[in-house]
Amino acid sequence: MPKETGRKLIAQNKRARHDYEILDTYEAGLVLMGTEVKALRAGRASLVDGFAQIADGEIWLHNVHIPEYTEGTWTNHAPRRRRKLLLHRAEIEKLIGKTREGGLTVVPLSLYFKDGRAKVEIALARGRKNYDKRHALAERDAAREMSRIMGRQAKGRV
Repeated sequence: MPKETGRKLIAQNKRARHDYEILDTYEAGLVLMGTEVKALRAGRASLVDGFAQIADGEIWLHNVHIPEYTEGTWTNHAPRRRRKLLLHRAEIEKLIGKTREGGLTVVPLSLYFKDGRAKVEIALARGRKNYDKRHALAERDAAREMSRIMGRQAKGRV
């Protein structure tokens, strides 16, 4: 069987980009069971309630839902079990320092296969208030409108 290359997106957490201000992103590996990998290859997972927590110098991913593999037997996994994230020691130390400052959390943004290995993109994030969310939406709408107008001017249809 040929080796898998490229990036295949499995799940994305769009709500995280709306609810949090993303400060920094990291790519981490996941420690998974065989049935979890097979369920992910079927393209089913949910990051909606997911978050990462630091315990004993390790980072754990909580509340990420990977449904049971339909062809699995008694060796199937629990859908919402906690999963260990694989990061370099320096990255873990940096995350520990930043989250201790206060007001910062670690949230998963996307889950994907990269060159055949399951990866998760996590972000160091700060929660937004409701007025911040409205402000971010207004800025995005204004930028979209500006690009639309610039495109019309470039085509000569003012």
